[in-house]
Amino acid sequence: MSAERPTAADVVAAANRFAGVIEPSPLQRNDRLSRRYDLDVWLKREDLLKVRSYKGRGAYNLLSELSAEQRERGVVCASAGNHGQGVAFACASLGITARVYLPRTTPRQKRERVATLGGKYVQIVVDGETYDEAAAAACAHAEASGMTLVPAFDDPRTIAGQGTVIKEVIEQLGHAPSAVVVPVGGGGLLAGTLVWLRENHPDVTVIGAEPLGATSMAAALEHGGPVDLDHIDPFVDGAAVRKVGQHTYDVVSEWEPRLVAVPEGQICVEMLDLYQSDGIISEPAGALAATALGLEPGLEPGSTVVCILSGGNNDVSRYAEIVERALVHEGRKHYFLVEFPQEPGALRRFIDDVLGPDDDITLFEYVKRNNRETGPALVGVELGAPENLEAMVKRMNTVPHRIERVPPDSPLFMFVV
Repeated sequence: MSAERPTAADVVAAANRFAGVIEPSPLQRNDRLSRRYDLDVWLKREDLLKVRSYKGRGAYNLLSELSAEQRERGVVCASAGNHGQGVAFACASLGITARVYLPRTTPRQKRERVATLGGKYVQIVVDGETYDEAAAAACAHAEASGMTLVPAFDDPRTIAGQGTVIKEVIEQLGHAPSAVVVPVGGGGLLAGTLVWLRENHPDVTVIGAEPLGATSMAAALEHGGPVDLDHIDPFVDGAAVRKVGQHTYDVVSEWEPRLVAVPEGQICVEMLDLYQSDGIISEPAGALAATALGLEPGLEPGSTVVCILSGGNNDVSRYAEIVERALVHEGRKHYFLVEFPQEPGALRRFIDDVLGPDDDITLFEYVKRNNRETGPALVGVELGAPENLEAMVKRMNTVPHRIERVPPDSPLFMFVV
């Protein structure tokens, strides 16, 4: 393999290395998305692999190319969860020991999966609040110990392994699609997709879907190289990367695919649709590609589009937050600070005078002040329909209570979402 730029031949070699170890993931047509967007939509189900994401591909390809001495010393990596599982799976398959650094924001389900897949070969270290902090700790340990660092995305061998996803897609579909939508974090999957397509099917439209709170690839293209984002939203933990890799940037910048920024709330809406309508448990990063279809990506009606559902490692305990974010994004959930008179029946009058017949109070946090005539309350209201908001606000203006709406960008939202 080239030390700088992977090729389509490297993708073929990667597929041959893990043939029989990592089976092809299913490619399934999705009727719901096809009808909604007037497209022929297919989902590449990487969530159905043993690792429940595509990350085992790149990890296995890189580890299988290590020398005997490197294997003996062991490896170290940092991960938001999925890469750690990929490394754990590959290490257990190849008999290589690993030290896996995970940030504290990694869902418990992903931590437990790393331990299960790696068994006796893997030691887990929880360090840092973000992926980037965990990565810095992993790099420091690799330098101090002589262990080989296994990058989550920034290595030609990793990129080549991830490129096997689109190679499988075309083999399963029987022809090249009109477009492929790829979730983007550090850029390994996007770069691998471009490496394969540009040598074999250069006419395929490639769309990269980044979470709105972590558009690191768009920032890199704008600045002419990888650059640290000042702030990231860690919710889409599988793609919340502060800085893309140099190797991934080099590939992506050469071809400059179309990038779209996907709001986190809209991702939550699609995650619920995937679960309730399709029976698919997707993690936030896994729903990125399908969600991007609703952002006017400029696709011709009826064209065949493949969305890579990159992972299904979602902790079920997160669904309460996912539902909340989805309702806020759809305009059905709102929060208000209300000054209530401290007298019997105050809440009942508020409900009767303000709420519509299909509206409901979902949160009421009341702080009673014995030395005051009024007391503040944080009130959450779920509307029967988003368009009910205007009428409710008008009714609020007619009641004697002092009412202040809490906007979604308020720091107070951290306590309720």
